[in-house]
Amino acid sequence: MSARWTVPVARPTSQSTYSSAWIGIDGYSNSDLIQTGTAHDYVDGRAEYYAWWEILPASETRIPHPVRPGDVMAARIARVSRGRWSIALRNVTRGWTFRTVQTYRGPQRSAEWIVEAPQIGGDIATFARITPLPFRRCRVDGRSPGLKLSQRGVMVQGRYIRALPSRPNAAGDGFVVRSVRIRTSES
Repeated sequence: MSARWTVPVARPTSQSTYSSAWIGIDGYSNSDLIQTGTAHDYVDGRAEYYAWWEILPASETRIPHPVRPGDVMAARIARVSRGRWSIALRNVTRGWTFRTVQTYRGPQRSAEWIVEAPQIGGDIATFARITPLPFRRCRVDGRSPGLKLSQRGVMVQGRYIRALPSRPNAAGDGFVVRSVRIRTSES
């Protein structure tokens, strides 16, 4: 699977806030997950940006290359042999590429393109206020996944929707995630 996205700006907030954009295999209706992405946080009065990869249940591993707002990222996760997977993340704007091959044995039941608040210290962090983040060229097995609006997932914190994906583009291989604050209906 693969995709491209543009790193957003993490806007100032009075408290520390966090966001991640990533692609991953599994994680929907199971606890397995192989993923890579970028972080866009606002911590202690300043914005922080970095790249990472992760295979649950292990913690993320930071990728030691620069990431800045506006950078175009290209990510790819692919099986190279039974139980061995390649994780690749390229910063198209800055010209660096990171690759690692890792063991992963998840069931491969879903492919995901996500913007969310990550877990910090075992709790879901407060979602950062970010500029719109477009995912483009989403692929599964080299083809458009034919994304549908009914497949989107919104991020809810408290009684508010915080991250809202747009309707997929006409090719079914891209969408934009916006940081919002929309009160959900109470039940």
